[in-house]
Amino acid sequence: MNVVWATLIVAAACAVAVAALLLVRRRAPEGGFFEDGDRAAGVFGVLATGFAVLLGFIVFLAFESYDQSRTGAEQEALVVVQQVENAQFFAQPARGALTGQLVCYGRSVVNGEWDRMRAGTQGDAINPWSVRMFRTLQMVRPQTYSQQSAYDKWLDQTSAREEARRDRIHGAAGVIPTTLWIVLFFIAAVIFAYMLFFADRGERAVVQGMLIGSVVAVMAALLLLLHGLNEPFHGGVGGLQPVAMERSLRMVDEALGSVGVRVHVPCNALGDPVPA
Repeated sequence: MNVVWATLIVAAACAVAVAALLLVRRRAPEGGFFEDGDRAAGVFGVLATGFAVLLGFIVFLAFESYDQSRTGAEQEALVVVQQVENAQFFAQPARGALTGQLVCYGRSVVNGEWDRMRAGTQGDAINPWSVRMFRTLQMVRPQTYSQQSAYDKWLDQTSAREEARRDRIHGAAGVIPTTLWIVLFFIAAVIFAYMLFFADRGERAVVQGMLIGSVVAVMAALLLLLHGLNEPFHGGVGGLQPVAMERSLRMVDEALGSVGVRVHVPCNALGDPVPA
């Protein structure tokens, strides 16, 4: 999420909470609505602990998914580079075709797939360049030991790339079910309502505002953090970006140029196919 929007949301939540407490404070008796402050504080501790434990568990779950997507993106980018190297052991025309298709695969990940993951529309769609590479590989007939070894290695690398891609897109749809969001917001609402009963007309308004404002600010910030981890492919701070694949594409271009290999790339800069 954008930092500016997150700050505005937290500030707005605090403002609403403080305004509500000050409104209730006008009719509140001195000393607050609770006759036994210690007992009220104990109940509040139970509410806050339940919210913190549940939120901590969900944050851990969301971070696991976030880290899995990040690791998958890095592993996928690494395997693309390794497959480009492996493709050079094939005979022509498979060598040039597979190399160009791998470049197009990386470009489509950086552009098309990443945009769809941000929008939450990626779903189970496969990468079309994976299909093209599969069809190209079907025409390969290894003639030497090195070509046979490269062929076997290519199959292993393809499996590793597909597994890494699956890990990358796993977090795009989010892992936190709607029921957990409902429970979290319900508990947050209960804590907010409970805090209103601490309104005390005999206490300074700034102290009363700090009392509820700090609690609401922490809850709002934690919920925003959870939202950011649950949807890792966003353009704000902490969002996952296709840095690893972009780096791999640069490495491939530099490596092919340094060894004097010229490859026809059958796509444009966005990874879309172009006429041969």
